[in-house]
Amino acid sequence: MAEFYSKKDLLFQLFENQNSLELIELPYFSDHSEETFKLILDAAEQISVNSLYPIFKEMDRNEPQLVDGKIRIHPKMKSIISQFGEDGWIQSIFSYEEGGQQLPWTIHLCAGFIMQAANYSASVFPFLTTGAANLIRTFGSKELVDRFTPNMYSGKWQGTMALTEPDAGSSLSDLTTSALPTEKAGIFHIKGQKIYISAGDHDACENIIHLMLARIQGAPAGTKGISLFVVPQVREDGKPNDVLTQGIYHKMGYKGAPIAHLMIGSKDACEGYLVGKPNQGLKYMFQMMNEARLGVGMNAVAIATAAFQSSLAYAKERPQGRKLTEKDLNKPQVPIIEHADVKRMLLFQKSVTEGTLALLVYCGILSDKISQEENPEKKKEMHLLLDLLTPIAKSYPSEMGVQCTSAAIQILGGAGYTTDFPVEQYYREARIHPIHEGTTGIHGIDLLGRKVLLEEGLGWKLLQKEIQKTVQEAGEIENLKELTKGFEAILNKFNQGVAQLLFRMNLGPEKYLADATLFLEASGILTVGWMWLRQAITAQKTLSKGNSDQNFYLGKLETARYFMEYELTKIEGLLPRFHSKSFPTLDIKREWL
Repeated sequence: MAEFYSKKDLLFQLFENQNSLELIELPYFSDHSEETFKLILDAAEQISVNSLYPIFKEMDRNEPQLVDGKIRIHPKMKSIISQFGEDGWIQSIFSYEEGGQQLPWTIHLCAGFIMQAANYSASVFPFLTTGAANLIRTFGSKELVDRFTPNMYSGKWQGTMALTEPDAGSSLSDLTTSALPTEKAGIFHIKGQKIYISAGDHDACENIIHLMLARIQGAPAGTKGISLFVVPQVREDGKPNDVLTQGIYHKMGYKGAPIAHLMIGSKDACEGYLVGKPNQGLKYMFQMMNEARLGVGMNAVAIATAAFQSSLAYAKERPQGRKLTEKDLNKPQVPIIEHADVKRMLLFQKSVTEGTLALLVYCGILSDKISQEENPEKKKEMHLLLDLLTPIAKSYPSEMGVQCTSAAIQILGGAGYTTDFPVEQYYREARIHPIHEGTTGIHGIDLLGRKVLLEEGLGWKLLQKEIQKTVQEAGEIENLKELTKGFEAILNKFNQGVAQLLFRMNLGPEKYLADATLFLEASGILTVGWMWLRQAITAQKTLSKGNSDQNFYLGKLETARYFMEYELTKIEGLLPRFHSKSFPTLDIKREWL
């Protein structure tokens, strides 16, 4: 049994709490079954246990190095990436015609969850390639698809997303990498630099294929003038394509996957191949970014889950102290899991990890349904709901994952602060997620400034409708009435606060969005509370049928109660800001700081 995640909980989320099997009723996924889904998850566990987890610590201790212009990574990654290619992981969600398995993205996402819990650094290589290849196959010409994707699918070539520049990170409108047309149609000379490029260079693949944003000469300013290009590190004739690795960033965590600084076109000899139409690059890239944002949420859950499993195992075995009521010092010490505050920290981790896993599975199923929906109106509604949930499903697990891994260290005490146990590594690796694929602050602005307002707030109304369905169902179950009553009371207070927040639009965008991050935080707590209400319904119904595994389902009910009592109530501490007319974050002058 894997020690870094709970297989029982993952299967519960997919097949009991939410019905992933409804996806096989859709023609595209109809060849699959519960058996094939479980076989794929078992395969993910096998590669994780046998290949990824054994080098989890090694990849952290022996991080990549730039040697003679090439980044050298862990030597076992070459065979692991090849295995990913040979086993079909990279193109598993694509069609049969492309050599894929037409696997629902939900199952792909959950297989990735297992791998990320085992070794986050090692897991990113194939999934980066999946995202890059997906852009080419979706928006590129047949020539580009035939030219680049087969070797990407096989694992011979690595794919990347090359957006960030020294002066254009979140602000892509300031991007300066240029593209100069050549005499050959669709081929441009690319010149500029990119920083923080994950897997932007390494020695485990024969070539690196960058999906790169650049501005064609004469294009409009801002995001409207950005185009997307395929920029290989090595050309088809084997000659370098003037993409040089200028440096490597040495990180706090997630050290096994290199982050490169690239210089492009230093000798005016870099060729890039236009993907789709000019000036549509950011639109195309957002396909990958939106998928990646849910992926980052799952990354965060995976790492926090591994930390939880590690601290739970330690707490069950580590003797320390006695019950407060035990006065006889001759009696043996009890495992620390018997102490209320340790159980509080464990419940905190369990409530966050299992609650956010439920949310991401929900989003995955919704995404798969959207991909196959033919009714335009229904498709639009589901899109709006998923768009609304995406910043929440990315940011809440990312922020709370840091707190979860910190709690894991706290449970281990001094031992947790040492490299003898893995929780300090989980803590370091978790910290990247509130930053990449859009910082938490940016997602707060996206949620409050855009997603809530789209189509006259239709996405928000749809979310409220779904939550109310769960409230009604839970309220009809005798054992859940008190739980439901508490949730509904906070829900009503939250919605009143949101109404007050929306009034701030009359005060201008700065005041309206000043507390967008707090709104995102409160929305995350509420949404995960909704997920726990759903899990409580499933657990109570199962217990009512006399299921033999009572401990698992009783644990679900008690964790739901913990979340409502300890986490959901935190919303009440945020609500006064939604009503306030004071704006210290705007009024403070930099000289005063």
